[in-house]
Amino acid sequence: MRILLTSFGTRGDVQPYAAFAAALADAGHQVTLAVPSALADLVPAAGRGGGGAGPAGRVTVRPAGDEMLRMIRDVMPQMSGAADGLRSFRAMKSAMREHLEETWQAALQQQAEDGGVDVVVHHAKCLGGPHIAEKLGIPAVLTLPLPFYTPTSAYPVPFFGGADLGARGNRASYAMGRAGNALYAPMLSAFRARIGLPGRVGRLEDPLRTPDGSAGHVLYPYSRHVLPVPPDYPSTAHVPGYWFLPEQEEALAPEVEEFLAAGEAPVYIGFGSMGFGKGAQERRDAVLGALAATGLRGIVATGWGGMTPGASDREDVLVVEGAPHGALFPRCAAVVHHGGAGSTAAGLRAGRPTLIVPFLGDQPFWGARLRELGVSPRPLPPRRLGQDLAARLGELVGTPAYARRADEVGQRLRAEDGLGEGVRILEEIVAAG
Repeated sequence: MRILLTSFGTRGDVQPYAAFAAALADAGHQVTLAVPSALADLVPAAGRGGGGAGPAGRVTVRPAGDEMLRMIRDVMPQMSGAADGLRSFRAMKSAMREHLEETWQAALQQQAEDGGVDVVVHHAKCLGGPHIAEKLGIPAVLTLPLPFYTPTSAYPVPFFGGADLGARGNRASYAMGRAGNALYAPMLSAFRARIGLPGRVGRLEDPLRTPDGSAGHVLYPYSRHVLPVPPDYPSTAHVPGYWFLPEQEEALAPEVEEFLAAGEAPVYIGFGSMGFGKGAQERRDAVLGALAATGLRGIVATGWGGMTPGASDREDVLVVEGAPHGALFPRCAAVVHHGGAGSTAAGLRAGRPTLIVPFLGDQPFWGARLRELGVSPRPLPPRRLGQDLAARLGELVGTPAYARRADEVGQRLRAEDGLGEGVRILEEIVAAG
């Protein structure tokens, strides 16, 4: 197969797709991975630059989403109010317009070099994916590591947290999945005209409907051991398991290795870019204060705005900007993070008890789910960090049941081949036309 695979955002958004690209190449397929240039090195070395392990497989990385990544890294952490938010939204629209064009150019390059494209696999934030596929006359497969688009009576769309709205309310809540078209319909209509497609994009169009009106396929790369597949899911909704990079691809910095070797397993605490800079110092003070109050060793990841950077004056606390979760989490006693899909997956796979501090989006959903799984205390709202983090840390590391249950879940996830199952599913989709 010749696959155009695209995602954009931060490392957590791109890393699963880099892993999937390498798995496809290992199975003998030709992959063009359209992602921000700064994250191109996430592709495992075996697949990078045209050297996949399969007989004809390779991954070619094309730049797409550089401006969007710059926005997330440099602009959003400086936001402080509604006016900044409005300016940021305008800049985001410009970055989105640029990403549409970059993805189209990646498709044209793949056509020229590989003789065509057989399928477009696109992260839900890559809104040009289905239109490019329609122009090329090939399938488009939507993908997102949370159950956001396929209606089910089992639970509402994850943005409702852990609530239960009843069977009808749960299903109705998935209308939220049309929000992308509602915000960007005029831009997408202009893009269609730019690439020679007729028609305009309606603001309430269903992203799971193909141009001929049939149901489109969607890949949800999370584990059924974490969230069971609802019995009312259609055959076009696929849950293959998590997509992880090979462990050997994630190396820790020397300073992290030295800290880990110097004492007992620490607690990891990090919130990525959550908070976007606002309250970063207060979160840092709360985290360092809670570690001091409990006497726990800690690795604190400041991220892009989650907490104010700078070294700690305590020998038992290491402050870093970030570290690869796949390499670090198995060597920690417990993990505390914002509940992003990627961080949640890494903590569970490592078999570590987890405390979720949810800020927005699907994070309260994963926090509630981990509580139900028995691997986590109640999620802690960010506004309560200063008052309650020390007590919640004590509960997290002092409750043996959390560690036992986390180990059980971790064993199941490590035995699961989400990448292989994803490859198999995609091959079947393309074979069926």
